Amino acid sequence: MIHYIKGTIEAKFENGIVVETGGIGYEVFVPVGSSLYLAKQGTDVQVFISMIVKEDDVSLYGFPSESSLNLFKKLITVNSVGAKAAMAILSAVSDEQLKKAILFDDVDTITTAKGVGKKMAQKIVLELKDKLDKTELSAAGFESGEVIIPEGDSRAEAVDALVSLGYSRSEATEALIGIKEKDLTAEDYIKLALKKI
Repeated sequence: MIHYIKGTIEAKFENGIVVETGGIGYEVFVPVGSSLYLAKQGTDVQVFISMIVKEDDVSLYGFPSESSLNLFKKLITVNSVGAKAAMAILSAVSDEQLKKAILFDDVDTITTAKGVGKKMAQKIVLELKDKLDKTELSAAGFESGEVIIPEGDSRAEAVDALVSLGYSRSEATEALIGIKEKDLTAEDYIKLALKKI
């Protein structure tokens, strides 16, 4: 099994790059818009790899970091989300945007990816919401204290209110993530959050 490839970008093709190492050129599909796809020919890179083996095909999917690779692996565990759909999603939105979309049931953000409909986006949210671990929550800004709740959402008001009560911003935000109810008032969100903290 290949975990990563270190080499030089020798060429680019639609949705991928050719990485040469040890005299072998590997065709690797990468998210369009990623640092790997935008890098110039001749750039030395380390590409984290997921190798997908099918009856009639072996494909390499590459990512600039291990966390991006892990996000891809989580996406393809969702029923009906294949490698191509996962790559389309990771090409359309950043890792952080995707994590936020999953955590806050933001189906519209996920459907901006080519070929990804509402049903698939809803499945992704449903199946991955509880699979994002603490490390990923931290990477998405929860533990740094960054408010990542969309502006105008009453949960943002609830976070500010909980902070004024003496809770840390990350505690307040994390408590609100687990609340499944939507479109509540800030007051209702605060009541539910206080039961969780």
